[in-house]
Amino acid sequence: MKTFDMIEKLANTRNLSDNELTALLQSDNYDNELFSAADKKRREIYGDEVYIRGLIEFTNYCKNNCYYCGIRRDNKNAVRYRLTKEEILACCDEGYRLGFRTFVLQGGEDPYYSDALICDIVSEIKTRYDDCAITLSIGEKSKESYKAYFEAGTNRYLLRHETANNSHYRKLHPDDMNLQNRKQCLYDLKEIGYQVGSGFMVGSPYQTTEHLIDDIRFLQELQPDMIGIGPYITHEDTPFSSLESGSLLLTLRLISVLRLMFPYALIPATTSLGTIHPQGRELGLKAGANVVMPNLSPVKVRRLYTLYDNKICTGEEAAQCRGCLERRVASAGYRIVTSIGNAKKENKQNAGIS
Repeated sequence: MKTFDMIEKLANTRNLSDNELTALLQSDNYDNELFSAADKKRREIYGDEVYIRGLIEFTNYCKNNCYYCGIRRDNKNAVRYRLTKEEILACCDEGYRLGFRTFVLQGGEDPYYSDALICDIVSEIKTRYDDCAITLSIGEKSKESYKAYFEAGTNRYLLRHETANNSHYRKLHPDDMNLQNRKQCLYDLKEIGYQVGSGFMVGSPYQTTEHLIDDIRFLQELQPDMIGIGPYITHEDTPFSSLESGSLLLTLRLISVLRLMFPYALIPATTSLGTIHPQGRELGLKAGANVVMPNLSPVKVRRLYTLYDNKICTGEEAAQCRGCLERRVASAGYRIVTSIGNAKKENKQNAGIS
């Protein structure tokens, strides 16, 4: 089957065989057609709207020791920090004034933040801003913890599975972590009623095209509301420091494939895209992404949340530079909107947030 025919089939049926996906991901000749089809699909559902999320990276402590991550437990060169409840709320106050209606609280798996403290913070944000959505991205927790966060007012949860292939997972993580638990967490979140986000790294060490197809098949099974992918980028203080970073082009291809397979999903143009290429996020939007997550964290800590090297952390990606961000998004042919920005299927099914 010709690659163009595969793109048309994907747009119409939302599925391809493993061999067809392999051919599409490895092709160097039909990217324009793929990006165009994905952009057409996102415009059918979301128009030219790009949703903004205010990202608050509130702790870079982590109990885990993932081999690819700059805030891994054993990185003794990391300068650690934790934001207080008051500092987090101050970020939200500023974000609300700037027009943000979703706050994303992201951090390492830091035992300092007990369930009671997380629930207290979430509840206070919800009390102050009942017209906003709250997203947590704080890793693997028990189902009981997830229930508590949900009852406190959390609407969304982001938990990238990173790789759906167990043998690949074992090459990226220490023995005290396991892929089945990560997947179970995602199913627990769905069962509780969260809007759930997952995703994976593109070009992580030892990754093959077959692994990427496993990721896609897992997402087909999970059917998440949000899918976050980005290029793997090395960090100098990890065991993978000498290995190559991921590919911008392959990441863009996968964004387009995911847009065609999951037309209603919320797909961010990630900070890692902007790190690997000056116009990475604009290219991500053109490939089918429809979310950007500028940074609301205090300036003093932005350089300390270093999952990978050379992360962009000041300037136009900052939430305070709304005008800069709007111009960049407009240059790609889209416009920022300040609504909560649920996945469209959630708007139909979930009356809890509008």
